[in-house]
Amino acid sequence: MPFAYYDRLGERDKAIYRASDRVTEVRLSRPEELRPLVDPIRAALLGDDRAALEAASSALCRALTAMMGVTAPDVGVLAVRPSLRDAELHGLYTRDDRRRPRIRVWMRTAIREKVSSPKALLNTLLHEFCHHLDCTRLACPESYHTRGFYTRIDHLYHHALGTPLEKRRPLRWIKRGSVWSVDWRLLARR
Repeated sequence: MPFAYYDRLGERDKAIYRASDRVTEVRLSRPEELRPLVDPIRAALLGDDRAALEAASSALCRALTAMMGVTAPDVGVLAVRPSLRDAELHGLYTRDDRRRPRIRVWMRTAIREKVSSPKALLNTLLHEFCHHLDCTRLACPESYHTRGFYTRIDHLYHHALGTPLEKRRPLRWIKRGSVWSVDWRLLARR
């Protein structure tokens, strides 16, 4: 069940991890209200307008927090993704006691500095938003990348895009050693 680092966690953190893994959906009172908020994100990206993208991303997060009864995080959009040793940083969620929680997403790729696709940026924004939900609504002091976490992102993603229930494909998981990952080949066949 757990991802690779699960075995290195203490008992308290394993309990948090397992609790997160069990929550596999996000229920929204008015999911149809999200769809119109995605179009401005797409338009801002296609227009290469960072300020408009930040406003549209903030509006989507505010709508989600209003539906879920949690405080809204500060949302910022930055230009070119930082390059890490073996990856690119797409987004970042931070929180501390002195300021509001913060979501940061980057709108351009690290190497070629090309504007991200609208669906990729939406997925990143919702990924960071799910960290916020873990810390606020689920009251998890840590927000782990569990299968439940990725399934919650998928639920929000399809709510935001207005994907009809009959067209949604559930995530398919494959275990490689002690690590779980999404089986994209199996998912693509459906």
